[in-house]
Amino acid sequence: MVTFPGLGLEFNISKIAFSILGIDIHWYAILIVIAIVLALIILKINNKKEDVKYEYLLDLSIYLIPISLICARLYYIAFNLDFYINNPLEILNLKSGGLAIYGGILGGILTIFIYCKKKKINFISLLDQIAPVLALGQAIGRWGNFINIEAYGVETTSIFRMGIIENGIYKEVHPTFLYESVADFIIFIILIILGRIRQKNGERTCIYLILYSFVRFFIEGMRIDSLMLNNIRISQMVSLILFVVSCFILVYNNTKTKKQ
Repeated sequence: MVTFPGLGLEFNISKIAFSILGIDIHWYAILIVIAIVLALIILKINNKKEDVKYEYLLDLSIYLIPISLICARLYYIAFNLDFYINNPLEILNLKSGGLAIYGGILGGILTIFIYCKKKKINFISLLDQIAPVLALGQAIGRWGNFINIEAYGVETTSIFRMGIIENGIYKEVHPTFLYESVADFIIFIILIILGRIRQKNGERTCIYLILYSFVRFFIEGMRIDSLMLNNIRISQMVSLILFVVSCFILVYNNTKTKKQ
């Protein structure tokens, strides 16, 4: 049971959508599939305006999707190593979550780079094409956190507060999944609009990284389940680095273009 007292809303959603031959199909998995399908449809629709052929995108997706998911899982495990060393069977237990988006992004970028080298495709152009649908996928995927009742924040009295029961105790917390989902969808819209305007190579990728890292830095500060390195929140540290580097690249490229 999840409630939003300030909005007068109440939800009672099972983590399991349905079962097939005794195998439970979770909503989280369905949302990931929906995100992937929508991403491929949007890439197809927008492909006429882009540099990389859609056939390459389909081919890339065969490698990109599983590798990104594996890297997202490995990233999460790496910063919870003590737990997984003592509970090795839990490494394969994805039903309770445990995917870190930055791990997926880093694994995805590496996969795209290798693919582009092999196929002789412009790496930055391909990143620009994928950036908008990545933001959309994140917006959809965050609702898996809602259904699993995870990735929420500290207690609050905000009108948007979410009422949950944790270890038998009722508490009202920040619905950080909702904040990030809304922000990611706005980023998606911004990047789609930018895609229809003449722009420099790499601009969409930089703007995605700037906007997402900015949003994630502040939302991560509200969460109670952050991956930690001593007293540092890993996602905040990565967000800060990406924000600074992306801003530098964007300003440098614009300055260089004006001089030319």
